[in-house]
Amino acid sequence: MPSWRQTLGLFGCCVTLVTGVLVVMYIRTDIPADLNSFATQQDNVYYWADGTEMARTGEVNRQDTPLARVPEQVRWAALAAENETFYSDSGVSPSGMIRALGKMITGGSTQGGSTITQQYVKNAYLSQQQTISRKLSEMFIAIKLDNRLSKDEILERYLNTSWYGRGTYGIQRAAHAYYGKDVSQLNASEGAFLAALLKGAAMYDPALGARNHERAVERWKWVLDRMVASGKLSKEERARYTRFPEPKAPPRPTGLTGQTGYLVETARAYVSAHSEVSPKEFDRGGYQIRTTFDRRRTQALTKAVTAVRAGLKPQQRPADRDIRIGAASVSTDGRILALYGGPGYLEQGFNDANSSVVPAGSAFTPFVYAAALSEGVQRERDKPRTPVTPATLYNGDDRISVLTPEGPYWDRSGKIVKASNDGGKSWGRVTLKQAVAQSVNTAMMQLGMDVGLDKVGEVGVRTGLLEDSLGDKLPSFSLGTATPSAIRMADAYATFAAGGRHTEPYSVGRLTRNGADIPVERPQAKRVLSAPVAGAVDDALREAVSRGTAGAARAAGPGAAGKTGTAQDNTSAWFVGYRDRLSTAVSLARIDPRSQELQPLDGLGGAPKGKAGSDLPLDIWTRYMTAR
Repeated sequence: MPSWRQTLGLFGCCVTLVTGVLVVMYIRTDIPADLNSFATQQDNVYYWADGTEMARTGEVNRQDTPLARVPEQVRWAALAAENETFYSDSGVSPSGMIRALGKMITGGSTQGGSTITQQYVKNAYLSQQQTISRKLSEMFIAIKLDNRLSKDEILERYLNTSWYGRGTYGIQRAAHAYYGKDVSQLNASEGAFLAALLKGAAMYDPALGARNHERAVERWKWVLDRMVASGKLSKEERARYTRFPEPKAPPRPTGLTGQTGYLVETARAYVSAHSEVSPKEFDRGGYQIRTTFDRRRTQALTKAVTAVRAGLKPQQRPADRDIRIGAASVSTDGRILALYGGPGYLEQGFNDANSSVVPAGSAFTPFVYAAALSEGVQRERDKPRTPVTPATLYNGDDRISVLTPEGPYWDRSGKIVKASNDGGKSWGRVTLKQAVAQSVNTAMMQLGMDVGLDKVGEVGVRTGLLEDSLGDKLPSFSLGTATPSAIRMADAYATFAAGGRHTEPYSVGRLTRNGADIPVERPQAKRVLSAPVAGAVDDALREAVSRGTAGAARAAGPGAAGKTGTAQDNTSAWFVGYRDRLSTAVSLARIDPRSQELQPLDGLGGAPKGKAGSDLPLDIWTRYMTAR
């Protein structure tokens, strides 16, 4: 064992060596002569699948402003949020650096612990990489910068180069982006919200979702309370700020007219979810996004919807008002080839092709059928499941009682639930294949109960639907109370066209920055249904076109398969179908612009009284699939 003198000597040598290395690194580290050039940032360029340019977006939105124009309380809000000891520290936080280096070595998160000076150095001079060498360079440059510049100069530069989301760098442009005003007009409450964005705008911009809104309000309150604790905001003034200063809605980028904005939005969301490029990095620009969108098909889909819309008379028929149409085409390999998100991105920013508010109606029944063929049915509790085939007979009469293995299904009001068919028609004993093709609701609702609604939902998710779009599993679930998007319905039906193999939908095939490839996830096909089951569903969907409710789709040519969909309360209409390797879904609903509630489709397009649903989605699908 070494003596204490040897141990102490070894420790002293190590400390001397480390100190020497740090001193040498400090001496050799210079403040870079050039800033990261925000002024020369590039646009993000989106390309069609054929390689031609589709759109350019993402230019850096930045405008320097003198610190004197930033209200004092707005400055202190930023300091309270990010670096309360800014005016007294040396430009670095030793304890924060030790924590950051320790987490970096152990593989943990390295966020937090940096002073405003360090954050400015990282933003203005260095890359965003989390490495030990980059962290040490940040520390040495911050120390030297703190000795060279005044604290006010550093704070001014920091506020002018920080990312606030919505494509903006700097507090001046952020004030315009979120509140439509000059930075000099901000109050402490608005400043506290902008300070919250410094922690990560993608997590705190309320426009990006309810969870973001909750985080923003919580962080806003915390910043104001920190200002009180540090003596920069009086308790009396804090008491006046009880209502969160809601920012205005994000501006819609110019140049994204027509369907282009919906396509760009969809591709950008895919990059955010399936690559390591953060929203902050993406906003700096310079990316080339090769999408899967087919220009010709997108134009054909838009033309088909426009032609059908032209037949509506909203000025004369109230039933023709507030119509929302979403449509999507997805290949069996998962590529999203075309979208129709609404009348135009600058006119309506919400993308109806990705909407999850329109009930699928009877277009959902193929998933019930697939689950029955895969899992069998259980009509008696504690008895083995019984296989079913396309030829299995079910009761198709109108107003039959819905049964469970224990007996009739009773609703909460104490009444036995009864299933009903469109028009009150009774079909007698029908095969399951016929029930799908002819939309015999009573047979399909009972089939769902016999299979088990959870198993029906599992098959829907396996084939492409999202779990959170399924909703409650009540008997009517089998008749389409779920609210999948058009993209997801097209993708799920593509699973049947692909013989039971499913590929998640995707909109970006390749991502580069200045010619260098950046990894972006490409989904792989998975076997989710057996080939015989997928073939039986395909056969029923072809039957629906050749001799069933979707007869008009025969115009699309041999091999067309598909299913109409009408919600039980007549608030939605669908057609989802495919031919060869192309699956397309069209949804239609009337949505009250004030309450955002679904309205009945009675009388839509001059339809006769009592007619359920609408033929317009099938008309759009047929026009699109036959376009030349």
